[in-house]
Amino acid sequence: MISAFDLFKIGIGPSSSHTVGPMLAAHRFRDRVRGLGPVARIRAEIFGSLAWTGRGHGTDVAIFLGLLGHEPSRVDPDHVAGYVADLRRAGRIGLGGPAFDPEADLTFNFTEVLPLHTNGMRFRAYDAGDALLDEAIYYSVGGGFVVTDAQTAPGRTADVAMPFGSGAEMLALCARTGLTIAELQRANEEGLRAPEAVDAGLDAIRDAMFACIERGLHQDGELPGGLKVRRRAKRLHDDLQASRHLNCRPAHEIVDWISLYALAVNEENAAGGRVVTAPTNGAAGIVPAVLRYARDFCPGWSDARGREFLLVATAIGGLIKRRASISGAEVGCQGEVGSAAAMAAAGLAAFLGGSAGQIENAAEIAMEHHLGMTCDPIGGLVQIPCIERNAFGANKAVVAASLALRGDGIHRVTLDEVIETMRQTGADMQAKYKETSLGGLAVNVAAC
Repeated sequence: MISAFDLFKIGIGPSSSHTVGPMLAAHRFRDRVRGLGPVARIRAEIFGSLAWTGRGHGTDVAIFLGLLGHEPSRVDPDHVAGYVADLRRAGRIGLGGPAFDPEADLTFNFTEVLPLHTNGMRFRAYDAGDALLDEAIYYSVGGGFVVTDAQTAPGRTADVAMPFGSGAEMLALCARTGLTIAELQRANEEGLRAPEAVDAGLDAIRDAMFACIERGLHQDGELPGGLKVRRRAKRLHDDLQASRHLNCRPAHEIVDWISLYALAVNEENAAGGRVVTAPTNGAAGIVPAVLRYARDFCPGWSDARGREFLLVATAIGGLIKRRASISGAEVGCQGEVGSAAAMAAAGLAAFLGGSAGQIENAAEIAMEHHLGMTCDPIGGLVQIPCIERNAFGANKAVVAASLALRGDGIHRVTLDEVIETMRQTGADMQAKYKETSLGGLAVNVAAC
């Protein structure tokens, strides 16, 4: 089972697979070699997509932070530059720790790809005579999940009360037990945590999502990285606030509010701010935007209903993660934005009172209409087309939920079929369209 607390991770931008995952991997290796004795130097090497877009995605900085002992959920984004500057000056991991030169001891390998996943990393520890003491290979497989050669399928191995491995099994379980999808997922979560801990954890995820939106609504200026992309959320927010008192406002203004929430999150992500992987950083604005839409514009909001939204989103995201992928480096952006839209659509359909069949249909519609979407960030930065793509994904999620709720839950294409189609499409997609910045917009639009 994939828990809500695996799928939704509080971390920093700009990428769950290229920032959060590498930071966790570096931190694990630091802990691993701590008891080895006289480790004199640590070296790291990154491969595949991590190498090709690592500079723009902050992979190098993430590895530095992890080796320094920082974790994504705890590191202060406002202090990251200072931590890196101190490492560059000292050339050492902590006071009296192993040597690590950020320029010489981190290698970007552009020619090799490790066998299990394109987002591979190798860490090595050496003694004073430069003899190898230990090495470890990690893979950042999307959404902040990190695995080793021996653990290729992330998830919980504990027994769960209501296991389901497909959309069909999920619907059959709902029909047999009379439970909703949210209740199935809650029963499984409570196999790992006490009920009050589940509630507190879900509320913390919600609060972090909403806090990210709020911060994004009030920040201005240019995003880092050299593309000279200006933040738009604050200006759009100011315009929408100013129009609230007008007697005549277009009905489609609601689209602007949904877009605004998504833009605010992904501008924060691009700036390296604190976000929630949902299920990735590149698609982090979609679930929060639709959840905020449910709170601000739909009747019946309560903390309990918000938790149901997140539990249903988890059930759908877990199915996609297990049966296909949420990694842009593995299947393109259909696996990131498409998955997030499916999760958000399902969560909204549940919030609005949809049946299990309607919820599954909402997720299927949202995923179906992201099939084939490439991941081709300009300059290797999570900015163009990523930020606007979240706004479109959030609005597609609302449309998908609305269409599903207008139906009876009976439909021709199933969620399982569309997830399998996404997996196959990703396998067939050329590598240059999978988070390498070697094709698509990344080569047809000048980076500077």
